[in-house]
Amino acid sequence: MAKKLFVGGLNWKTTDDGLRHAFERFGEVTEAKVITDRETGRSRGFGFVTFVDSNAADSAISEMNGTQLEGRTIQVNEAQQRGFRGPSGGGFRSRDRAAGR
Repeated sequence: MAKKLFVGGLNWKTTDDGLRHAFERFGEVTEAKVITDRETGRSRGFGFVTFVDSNAADSAISEMNGTQLEGRTIQVNEAQQRGFRGPSGGGFRSRDRAAGR
C-alpha cells in the first residue's frame, strides 16, 4: 500500500530529482515533489515523497528523520491529509504539524 511522507527543513536549492534520489534507496518512489510558492516559484522548504510500499516508507522515516540533506537537517514523518481549504481543496501535512508540534 502506498504511503506519502512529509519532508520538512529542505534546502531552498533541493529539487524534485534531488529529493527522489535521497529517498529511492529505501524502495520504489512514485512521486517526489518539492513544494514551491505559487507567485515566486521558489521552494517553500518542504516536500512530499510517496512510496509504493509502506514498509519502505517506514524505513525512510526511521533512517532519514533528523539527518542532513544538502546541508540542512530534515524532518521526515508520515503525511496526514488535511481538511477542506478553499477552492484548492485539502492537502497533506506533517503529522507533527497537525498536532501543533
